[in-house]
Amino acid sequence: MSNRLEALRVFFTAADAANFREAAVRLSVSPQVVTRAVRELEEELGEPLFHRSTRGVQLTDFGRQLAQRARAAVGGVDALFHRTDRRALSQHAGTVRVTAPNVFGRRLIPQVLAPMLAEHPGLVLDLRLSETHADVVDEQIDIGVRAGPIRDARFVARTVGKMRLYVVATPELIERTGIPTSLDALPGFPLTALMDRSSGRPWSWFFSKGRQMPVAAPAFVTDDVDAECAAVRAGLGFGQLVGPLAEPLLQSGELVAVLEAEAPEPWPIHVYRSQRAPVPARVRLVYDALVSALR
Repeated sequence: MSNRLEALRVFFTAADAANFREAAVRLSVSPQVVTRAVRELEEELGEPLFHRSTRGVQLTDFGRQLAQRARAAVGGVDALFHRTDRRALSQHAGTVRVTAPNVFGRRLIPQVLAPMLAEHPGLVLDLRLSETHADVVDEQIDIGVRAGPIRDARFVARTVGKMRLYVVATPELIERTGIPTSLDALPGFPLTALMDRSSGRPWSWFFSKGRQMPVAAPAFVTDDVDAECAAVRAGLGFGQLVGPLAEPLLQSGELVAVLEAEAPEPWPIHVYRSQRAPVPARVRLVYDALVSALR
């Protein structure tokens, strides 16, 4: 690639992307063009720009410094030719990776972010659904949404609300089995369980005073919160559901809450991001929007 300016543009786009393939998509070129531009820059500068391994590519220290200088240099040249163009990509163009539990990610997050995404051409939401805390550094996640405590000092976290847990069942199931009057009696009733994908075991149920109850012999097991909710609504068992799923069904009378005196303290809901700097404008934009919407 003879045009040095364009080569620098390709390079810092690759530096911001998860891999060369993503950079190629952003630039509307083939991955081979990105690879060739980076290789030619490395040969001309006499320094490696990326560490390459079977797990992917990571910027070298020299590459990180060059990426900062390249953005400034290319930005300065672009500013000379800047003109107002309503079709131009937003200054927030790029991908923002968000991890969230299914209960937030399937409906709420796409819905609340849709107007903002429409306002910023080129801003892409990459939403990963998981019930476990992602390592935002290793998994290259920009923003996380989680219920429960966050004690990792690497994160900037904002508490945006609280989420209750309910043990619930259908009136028909309760009429057939009766109501559990204590935690000790609960294992004698048909129960549903949500599988922890990382451990391969069902999540324990949570109760007041920090107590947890393993679900040793569930009547229904799934790794999906919506499927567990559907099983409870079908009368397959008592389930412990989070507030966003349980509360509308409790209000309608489709489900009934039991053992309410044993309920745990509501879990805090956090929006968090890594403390690494600088924070791209697109990440700050989505972070602030999630904090506002979930609050």
